[in-house]
Amino acid sequence: MTQLNLLLPTHPDKIINVAQVKQLSPFRYPGGKTWLVPWVKSWLLYLQQFDATFIEPFAGGGITSLTVAHDNLASRCIMIEKDEEIAAVWQTIISGDWQYLADRILNFNLSYENAKEVINAQPNSASEKAFQTILRNRIYHGGILANGSGMLKNGENGKGIHSRWYPETIAKRLKTISLFRNRVEFIGGDGFEIINQHLNDPNAIFFVDPPYTASKKKAGTRLYRYHKLDHDKLFSLMSRTQGHFMMTYDDSAEIEDYCKKYNLQYVRVPMTGTHHRKLFELIICDDINWAIS
Repeated sequence: MTQLNLLLPTHPDKIINVAQVKQLSPFRYPGGKTWLVPWVKSWLLYLQQFDATFIEPFAGGGITSLTVAHDNLASRCIMIEKDEEIAAVWQTIISGDWQYLADRILNFNLSYENAKEVINAQPNSASEKAFQTILRNRIYHGGILANGSGMLKNGENGKGIHSRWYPETIAKRLKTISLFRNRVEFIGGDGFEIINQHLNDPNAIFFVDPPYTASKKKAGTRLYRYHKLDHDKLFSLMSRTQGHFMMTYDDSAEIEDYCKKYNLQYVRVPMTGTHHRKLFELIICDDINWAIS
């Protein structure tokens, strides 16, 4: 097991400015990996396997897979998500009627009354569930869809639920995704099943960003509907894959213990957390040479 206290691809101690990363996802996603995108791109450029299958077993907001597909860093991307509401969004965008969703967003007259009507309704199609999910994600506190979250009251500058509702921007992102969605496959289901299917494929590249519930912080328990995960099993699988992998976890003693147990290398990287605090996360790879070359 090797730990490398490197801060590439940025200058040491410099946190990546997410405003400089192309925004492709329609979600505001808790635990999203926009800040990690330059790291992933650097890793894939080092691997030079542009004919590979890029697999994201816990897709969530999907920024990583979308970036890989958009930038042609792999020939095919597979996104997997278990949460039925988030899955409805990706199914609609990747293989369904994305234009319907874009039009629904553009034409919706946002008010507390109209939002409550949509949120309390029983959707009769995947595309309706997708709109309901995007709406909740955009007007709920922190974009959190898990039970216990609710609509913004004050929001930014007293704008309330209008604070993060940018219909033109969201619709534009859907249109952008439509231009490369033929290189993306979405699967609604268990990420472990897809990992097992591709475990012996040397042409598979895994990006694994699971709900953060392995450390004592347990942040994922309040952020995600499906937060329970067998982390030991996940580390075991990644240690045996025939392809390449990158995992990202919060910086904690529990995760370091898993790395030691399975003899996996990791790098500590800086990011900005809640209230703009500087935090560190761990990038765990089958081969860390990309970060020191």
